[in-house]
Amino acid sequence: MPESLTLYTADDVRIDAGQLSGGGDLCFVLAHGFTCSWRQPALRRIAGVLDRHGGVIGLDFRGHGRSGGRSTVGDREVLDIDAVVAAARRRGYERIVVTGFSMGGAIGIRHAALHGGVDAVVSVSAPARWYYRDTVPMRRVHWAIERRAGRLAVRLARGTRIARNGWDPVPEAPHEVVGQIAPVPLLIVHGDADAFFPLEHGRQLYEAAHDPRELWVEQAFGHAEVAATPDLIKRIGDWAAVAVGR
Repeated sequence: MPESLTLYTADDVRIDAGQLSGGGDLCFVLAHGFTCSWRQPALRRIAGVLDRHGGVIGLDFRGHGRSGGRSTVGDREVLDIDAVVAAARRRGYERIVVTGFSMGGAIGIRHAALHGGVDAVVSVSAPARWYYRDTVPMRRVHWAIERRAGRLAVRLARGTRIARNGWDPVPEAPHEVVGQIAPVPLLIVHGDADAFFPLEHGRQLYEAAHDPRELWVEQAFGHAEVAATPDLIKRIGDWAAVAVGR
């Protein structure tokens, strides 16, 4: 069973997290997608596979699960990851790989570019740019974020509390900052069957990044945590172990 952790961000938001203490000095920071939680079965399965390669600390972003605050859907959440990275360092981990899915992938990219302090980044099914509405699922997401009725619905259905006032100013989009991650290794994973963000998002991130970088185009792979197979997660773990020189 994971060890429960309570952490606090630089802006004093309480973050709920859980740690699996795999062997060695490598730690994966597991960053979930919108309306998800590290306690959900899909994230727990992913953590169990990554735990074979090192330790895992999963977190609930602000406004999600048992964490405090309200979700800013990719903006202030960089501080949530920063708090987890600091906790991993305090616990003796020397190599840290942020592994994010969908919204968590975008946040992982922004954190590594703007805050640093990590040794590799894995982004799975992440958006390259904001305000994307060209798919039905993303139009539904924007309704949930931007409308009062939508915010109420997602709070009742998923327990996710979303900030009411939106972005001011608009934060840097992932494709605008991903080039700042280098020389930290970056792996971008995107499926050709993603119903939320088509493959062009993965390609845009890859083209804006600098080496060392890789793009994995996964055939018949859908979106984020729910679609991730144990084989894909194992390959991600193998890549991370090599990337950080374990």
